[in-house]
Amino acid sequence: MTDQKTVLVTGANKGIGLEIARKLAAAGMQVIIGARDDARARKAVDALGGEGLYVQPVHIYINDAETIAAAAAWIEERHGRLDVLVNNAGIFDFADGPPDTAAISAVRRVMETNFIGTLAVTQAMLPLLRKAENGRIVNISSSLGSLTLNGDPTSPYYASQFIGYNSSKAALNMLTVQLREALRGSEIVVNSVSPGFVKTDLTGFGSMTPEEGARLPVRFALEGEETGGFFEPDGETPW
Repeated sequence: MTDQKTVLVTGANKGIGLEIARKLAAAGMQVIIGARDDARARKAVDALGGEGLYVQPVHIYINDAETIAAAAAWIEERHGRLDVLVNNAGIFDFADGPPDTAAISAVRRVMETNFIGTLAVTQAMLPLLRKAENGRIVNISSSLGSLTLNGDPTSPYYASQFIGYNSSKAALNMLTVQLREALRGSEIVVNSVSPGFVKTDLTGFGSMTPEEGARLPVRFALEGEETGGFFEPDGETPW
């Protein structure tokens, strides 16, 4: 093990994840790009390498227990610990929608990936995070996961009815809350972070660039003693 901190960013071969990886590598961290597509991961590694940033790829598909276990073993063998876990990997399905019309298959797929897959990765990485001096978990959430904002007719999120996606992020926030209690007494902090309305190929629309959307998750990956909270660029987000 070295003094250089190690961070795993899931879904880091593109979009916000890639920008998070870029910024953390530039900040001096040993960044591991987690991706299910090895070719895309290698492309991302080469791109960052061309900028003078050294990162490593690891094959991980958050819906596949074998790849998760293999990734954890790989990190332990090469680094001995994990200082930061950024749970960024997630999906959106356009067959999702209001609760009376959403395709059940889409809802199931989104929940399986965004919540259950993230939970599985977190459980696998916790033993490595416990070996770090000050472990950190950053769950990339969304303001669409706020029950308060979903129920507020004056909120811009009120009309965004995607029962699968919104519920998956609400469940992810529950993971943050319960992890705070499960990790009480440890040095590990955990937070949900909504990057903002970022335009990526996840949905194809948004008002922020991935570079802008990466700023808040990177801040929580690097610093702060807050734990068990839900934050967006404008401040703390209501549950």
